[in-house]
Amino acid sequence: MADRSRDDAVLVIGLGRFGSSMASALDRMGHEVLAVERDPDLVQEWSGRLTHVVEADATNGDALAQLGAQDFSVAVVGIGTSLEASVLTTSTLVDMGVPQIWAKAITPSHGRILTRLGAHHVVYPEADAGERVAHLVGGRLLDFIEFDDGFAIVKMRPPRETQGFTLGQSKVREKYGVTVVGVKSPGEDFHYAQPDTRVREQDVLIVSGRTSLIEKFAGRP
Repeated sequence: MADRSRDDAVLVIGLGRFGSSMASALDRMGHEVLAVERDPDLVQEWSGRLTHVVEADATNGDALAQLGAQDFSVAVVGIGTSLEASVLTTSTLVDMGVPQIWAKAITPSHGRILTRLGAHHVVYPEADAGERVAHLVGGRLLDFIEFDDGFAIVKMRPPRETQGFTLGQSKVREKYGVTVVGVKSPGEDFHYAQPDTRVREQDVLIVSGRTSLIEKFAGRP
């Protein structure tokens, strides 16, 4: 059983695509993970791949209590196929006083219900993935992370107008309102950007700013 006394112990409920991906990533990162799933086939599939997997119905408050769900500081509700199961499980965790509850939502209305119940973080994996991929399809952006307030950090190829010039010379911030945080050249270490940092064609830029301004900057030839 996971060591719930550790601050990084995480309870993951539901081993569908989202939950299993979350559990395996957390496990690789060194977190103590207890995965709970009611489908015996999924339990069997993941038992050899995760350290702690338990077959149980998370909509049953007594079952969660027996597993010690109330002792975890973080819980992830990865149930997406059943709105009722998602709501019941989240509600039970809220009643138990779990400090951080992350819950997967399929639709905005589902998300609003989870928020009203008391989930601290509601995520929309399908929508978020679609938004992220849409930004990457254009070609210049290599990675894209957007925050709730319309702020983003991206990894991108440099536009032609910056190539061969220092950041002070190309005046990216003055022209586009975005900040080049760092520059990574092939075979070299990452460097935080300075006005005298020179950008080359093969470099990768780390850029931060408002999403709309980054999109404009990334759209430059």
